[in-house]
Amino acid sequence: MPTAIAVTSADLALQPTDPGTPHATVLPAPDTQSLDASIADMQQLLARYGHVVVVCPTSAPAAVEQRLRAVRALLETDRIALVRTDLPPLGAAVLVRQLRQLAGCDFSPGVLASAARLLAHYIYAGAVLGSVSRLDRVPVSLGSHLKGWLPGAHFAVLAGPTAQITRVGSGEVTLPGPEFTTELLLARGQLQTDWPTTTLVPGWRIHGAVLETPLPEASPRWWGTGKLVEFAAYLPDLPVLYQLVSSVRRETCHWCAMDLIGDRCGFCGAPLRIGAVPEQGGRALNGAQGGGRRDGGTRALGPGVQATHPAGAHPVQQPGGTHPAPYQDPAPYQDPHPGHQAHQAHQAHPAHPASSYTELTPANVQGNPTRALP
Repeated sequence: MPTAIAVTSADLALQPTDPGTPHATVLPAPDTQSLDASIADMQQLLARYGHVVVVCPTSAPAAVEQRLRAVRALLETDRIALVRTDLPPLGAAVLVRQLRQLAGCDFSPGVLASAARLLAHYIYAGAVLGSVSRLDRVPVSLGSHLKGWLPGAHFAVLAGPTAQITRVGSGEVTLPGPEFTTELLLARGQLQTDWPTTTLVPGWRIHGAVLETPLPEASPRWWGTGKLVEFAAYLPDLPVLYQLVSSVRRETCHWCAMDLIGDRCGFCGAPLRIGAVPEQGGRALNGAQGGGRRDGGTRALGPGVQATHPAGAHPVQQPGGTHPAPYQDPAPYQDPHPGHQAHQAHQAHPAHPASSYTELTPANVQGNPTRALP
């Protein structure tokens, strides 16, 4: 049974790209559903799928996040992952559809939840705006504000993976695009312009026909104007997405024992500690023994957990068989519950030397997005 993908608004549930793509579950807004009804709906999802990954944009109202956290706390379960994303509405919808595609594969719930941060680096989301005077989610220079007073001035804005603004038709530099083949999705608002199809398609090596979808309801609020055409370039093929995620080394969360990729667990939010073992008294070890899970379930320690961890860092096995420079342990994890037994056990074991963890980025991609993986 695939992991359930839930969203906080119907705009995030795009039409599937193929019949095998699972559907997304739309959670009603807090002002349209009582807390008891929200708990009952989540219990049904957990009973049917086992784990639920909820994608909630950071631009969503605060009441939406508060309701999700209240439901998870009252159910006393660690099988609900709350995934936040800074992408604009259309880009967030594309991310949700990619997670739905991967949910039908053999990825564990922990890998699926933590893969959202990786996939977001490969979504080029932006918009053509008639004004940037009310745009506050992307840095706007004083020069761009002044140019906005010119008659008929339009601006092309890229929100992710890097932010950039350029004036349309001024001969300035174009927006930096992906160095790999993508497809383009458009959502037209009140602005009449063909700039995405006449400029982005040839400049970004867009493959196939340009697809269109209705403008998300949250887009005018996110961009600060209703005169816009929102766009998102993304990796459409499931085999490429599967290779992208499966090529990343998997770790085991030292706190909840879920599989993860990257530097943070998608379920409990604990940062990665390379070589760490769920210590005596911690939730992960108690969960494996059947005494620490509040929802009454049991779970064995995740794959890759060793009885003892090596004295030093260990290298990452790449698909090609080569070993790059070894990872180093990041800074020690600060337990948010000092009174917990896991904290006492943590104090008894000195941490490894601290160093920085390199976040997954799409730098130096040349045709194959998997080359950017560490």
